[in-house]
Amino acid sequence: MTGNITPVIMCGGSGTRLWPLSRQSYPKQFSQLIGPTSLFQQTAQRLAGPGYAPPAILTNSDFRFIVTEQMAEAGVEPGAILIEPEGRNTAPAVLAAALWLARDDPGALMLVAPSDHVVADGAAFRAAVAAGVPAAEAGQIVTFGIRPTHAETGYGYLELTEDPGDCAARVIPLSRFVEKPDTARAQAMLEAGTYLWNAGIFLFSARTILAAFEAHAPDLIAPVRAAVETGKPDLGFLRLDPGAWAGAADISIDYAVMEHSANLSVVPFGAGWSDLGGWDAVWRESGPDARGVVTSAGATALDCDETLLRSEDEGLELVGIGLRNIIAVAMPDAVLVADKSRAQDVKQAVAALKAKQARQATALPKDHRPWGWFESLVLGDRFQVKRIVVHPGAALSLQSHNHRAEHWIVVTGTARVTVDDDVQLVTENQSVYVPLGARHRLENPGKLPMVMIEVQTGAYLGEDDIIRYEDVYARN
Repeated sequence: MTGNITPVIMCGGSGTRLWPLSRQSYPKQFSQLIGPTSLFQQTAQRLAGPGYAPPAILTNSDFRFIVTEQMAEAGVEPGAILIEPEGRNTAPAVLAAALWLARDDPGALMLVAPSDHVVADGAAFRAAVAAGVPAAEAGQIVTFGIRPTHAETGYGYLELTEDPGDCAARVIPLSRFVEKPDTARAQAMLEAGTYLWNAGIFLFSARTILAAFEAHAPDLIAPVRAAVETGKPDLGFLRLDPGAWAGAADISIDYAVMEHSANLSVVPFGAGWSDLGGWDAVWRESGPDARGVVTSAGATALDCDETLLRSEDEGLELVGIGLRNIIAVAMPDAVLVADKSRAQDVKQAVAALKAKQARQATALPKDHRPWGWFESLVLGDRFQVKRIVVHPGAALSLQSHNHRAEHWIVVTGTARVTVDDDVQLVTENQSVYVPLGARHRLENPGKLPMVMIEVQTGAYLGEDDIIRYEDVYARN
């Protein structure tokens, strides 16, 4: 490599295909689906080290603190974090990143990658990227094609000008993109040997991709450039301008640019990859046993075959008896049971739950905030009990409520509590009362997480009953 590659990590998503673990409030890239770290952390670590610059990350406002927290845990220092005011698909996001990088170096190489993929061999993937660098520096748009392992109908395909053989890392000209096929067409392409799965991973220079947008999607350039140039710095993030961003078309990079470009090449990759596009993929990537069974720590399978049993609650044991081709995923507030062949229909279940206005459609029981997280333990008529965990050195906003009072009991650690003009330290087994309407703040001055039980009482207990006066995280 002649220079560092800047990874551009796409970190949005609605979290429907891996419901109930993945939801709109906390999509799959932040979850520990495969291994002890999240998919996002695995991506950041895979694209770090010699030859790589700090990554640029595209995400939304709700995830910005999750991104920084998980990056710190992964030991990877982020570069620019661009906040999209709303999801406009991948073309505007890639264009925004290219415009941002081109300000300092129009020749900068960009590796655009989703944040929710599993790659079995990180070293092999980095070797594939290195193989594509000379072509990218010469003005090619390089995409990465995955050797198919089965006739998959959920992916688009890349048709190559020649058989990739053993999928050794080398550049091959692309013949065309192929839309997601039906089963018969997918089987025919698998047998032909000249088709690879389209991973949606691209390598190019900022100059090259900007020229491609000028040629094939010029209407996107003005609104996205305005969104970048008039974006506002906010606690280390760059908030793209909402008004300008709203003028950008909602379109994917494939439709906007890739399918119209002539300067496309492919680097084959055959060392193990999955986009975890459904629970059947999680089952496959989790290493089924001799009977095809995958279980989590809190699950037990008796006389089962080709089955995934997964409990995501430490206090909930999931037991399957005599199951065949079943996916069962248990959360504290929702349970999914499905035939493995219907894994792609999970998003229909999410749509049905949204139609009945079920909270479980989009929100997890654990609500992540920049200062930590909380979960509701009991919700009744005029009362609610929560567990609250505050990170070391973190603080909630100075706030008040119009409709509820609160009792706080510290379980672990020490809290600095402000109630109107009174500030006090509250230690383990001590409690404090926050009257309705009182201005109050909760802080963790210690070096370990602080755990607290909160009992709310009042006529209305919704999270929108918060009046913020001061907030270190600049939340409106």
